[in-house]
Amino acid sequence: MQLRFGAGALCLALHLLLLIPVNTSARSPLPPAICLVGPTACGKTRAAVELVQSGLFEIISVDSALVYKGLNIGAGKPDAATLAKAPHQLIDIREPNQAYSVADFRADAIAAIRQVQANGKTPLLVGGTMLYFKALRDGLASMPAATPAVRKQIEDFAALHGWSAVHARLAQVDPRAAARIHPNDPQRLQRALEVYEVSGRPLTEFHVAQAGQQAQDLPCELHFIGMVPSDRAALHQIIAERFYAMLVDGLVEEVQGLYARGDLTPELPAIRSVGYRQVWEYLAGAYDEALMIDKAIAATRQLAKRQLTWLRSWPALQQAPCSLTPNDVNFVKNHLKNLGIAAI
Repeated sequence: MQLRFGAGALCLALHLLLLIPVNTSARSPLPPAICLVGPTACGKTRAAVELVQSGLFEIISVDSALVYKGLNIGAGKPDAATLAKAPHQLIDIREPNQAYSVADFRADAIAAIRQVQANGKTPLLVGGTMLYFKALRDGLASMPAATPAVRKQIEDFAALHGWSAVHARLAQVDPRAAARIHPNDPQRLQRALEVYEVSGRPLTEFHVAQAGQQAQDLPCELHFIGMVPSDRAALHQIIAERFYAMLVDGLVEEVQGLYARGDLTPELPAIRSVGYRQVWEYLAGAYDEALMIDKAIAATRQLAKRQLTWLRSWPALQQAPCSLTPNDVNFVKNHLKNLGIAAI
């Protein structure tokens, strides 16, 4: 899929360029890193690619699907021409049959941030995997290691009773974690319940005890810019149009290639990615093409809803204009003028 850049994206890029106040006494002793967050399909990549053309930034991807090789069309991975224009770190770093944890991301992201800084640039972290952003910002609690036997018990229970029953069990032992985790998020449900079963302590207790301790190792100050669309119906329409475009570009054929490998299963995080899961189930005969399309679009809209829920409570989030139209340009200009901020 080819990316198309408009005036609105360019002005959003200028917004990000102009984050740091002229008053140097107000600056953090740490150099800045820009985190561009927002729901899927809101134009984050388009804006980031425009921003990189200034020569001041390098992109670090914050996306749990883009880490996987072979997940291209359905993950919205930038094409070769775009990557030549604006290289991204932390994409295509795992095979789809491999695990990639939040801890893996945090370690890789900090290493990437240091590399960008060594290149004399400002890190631009772009994506919609909000759990990754939270882990980067707050650090990670030291929790029990994964236990295959306990994990298998949880998977067997879910196979018999459904993940909603796993969610109900988690709500009994860790209601705060259950309130945060969606019933249709098996990976996080499994880990939260596994922590309790192994240690006898709820996941929330680990987070409360150690949250923020590792955040001291960040080599930068994170500035979060949120692209929050004002027109949700327009976002939903773009999501639908984008999925149809993915089908035209060969999404089903891409998943067929993954399906034919023989070493992948629908339980793997890569295959559970939105869009891939629905096409995989279609290829497995679970439903017809029309229902697959409906399910994939609905799942993507649900993903956007969860991302927006994260953003509503995100501390110190600066909201950039995101009306999903070229009219954003005038809003950005006025916003920058009122803020009285100047380029880095």
